[in-house]
Amino acid sequence: MFNRRRFLQGKLSLPAIGAWFSARKAAAAPMGRDFFKELGVKEFINAAEPFTALSGSLMPHGIMEAMQYAAPRYVRLEELHDAVGERIARMIGCEAAMVTAGAASALTLGTAACLTGADRAKVRSLPDLTGMKSEVIIQKSHRYGYDHAVRNCGIRYVEVETREELERAIGPQTAMLHFFNTNDPVGKIKLAEFAEIGKKHQIPTFNDIAADVPPVENLSHSIKLGYDLVAVSGGKGMRGPQSCGLLFGRKDLIRAARLNGPPNSDAIGRGQKVNKEELLGMLVALELYYKRDHAADWREWESRVNLIRDSVSSLPGVRSEMFVPEIHYRVPHVRIRWEESASGLTVKDAIRRLREGNPSIETRPNTSEGLELGVWMLDPGQAEIVARRVREVLKGA
Repeated sequence: MFNRRRFLQGKLSLPAIGAWFSARKAAAAPMGRDFFKELGVKEFINAAEPFTALSGSLMPHGIMEAMQYAAPRYVRLEELHDAVGERIARMIGCEAAMVTAGAASALTLGTAACLTGADRAKVRSLPDLTGMKSEVIIQKSHRYGYDHAVRNCGIRYVEVETREELERAIGPQTAMLHFFNTNDPVGKIKLAEFAEIGKKHQIPTFNDIAADVPPVENLSHSIKLGYDLVAVSGGKGMRGPQSCGLLFGRKDLIRAARLNGPPNSDAIGRGQKVNKEELLGMLVALELYYKRDHAADWREWESRVNLIRDSVSSLPGVRSEMFVPEIHYRVPHVRIRWEESASGLTVKDAIRRLREGNPSIETRPNTSEGLELGVWMLDPGQAEIVARRVREVLKGA
């Protein structure tokens, strides 16, 4: 068991840390097979974020138990979709909800819903928009790496920058107004105003808050502002199945999104399957997330930040701070800076050494502001390991 005082006194050796890490891995393999070792795949400590490329977040046991419950049982999938969606909608406080194959899937299905409504002929036609509305309006500053999920439906983006431009752009071909929550600070049309404009012109508004939970209040915030659809990732802050997301909002649009998704065979979202295990897993993830003591979580993250900062505080020329991103992954993080020219160690070098070390540690990829570490995906005891390895890397320089 790790102890902060022992760590700061330097009494926890690297071999002891390695033994603890190995024992923990062994305990997590009840079937007696170390699959990752067998496949030659290397595990790591996640001091970055719940990025998809890093396999998201780790699910609590309650979620895994729900998925294991569903695995040996048959149900009618539409019936389970209905029941799970109704319960999730009650928790969030919206008209309707559905579990999707990630937030990108929610973007595709939500866009499709705005294009087709409940018209099955239109559902079968996508992405051919002949005879349908074909334009989605977005702020130029809100274009991002996931809008391909919207363009999959065959739409054309119309870019605007100001409210005046937005109101002029709205016309007979406008199917939807698309907002990217993370980029709210850089857009000229802010979150609430964007929804208000949509209501004024009776155009559906869609907010992508994929990685913007926590805080827990964000789950219902956009709905309260009047957004018609909201997409969020299930496998990040809520720690649900990495392959899941949520789409929620207006009942008629969720019904249309369901028509555009699985298990319907002739639909643009047919390949975006969500099975019974994931449906239950996402439901339990949301239940557990609402029950969490979020204030206690914050205090724990601050404690981890302070532990890592303490570990480098005595190193000459090294400065550290706690920072909280404005919207995206809005939780306590660590930023560490030093004079690269004097030490001969660049931030990229430090990231590489942490990744290539034992245990391997992933950090945030940003290098312009210093070495940045996330602490909220760490397991108990891992903050001590990260702190020691960061100190070793910086001290060695």
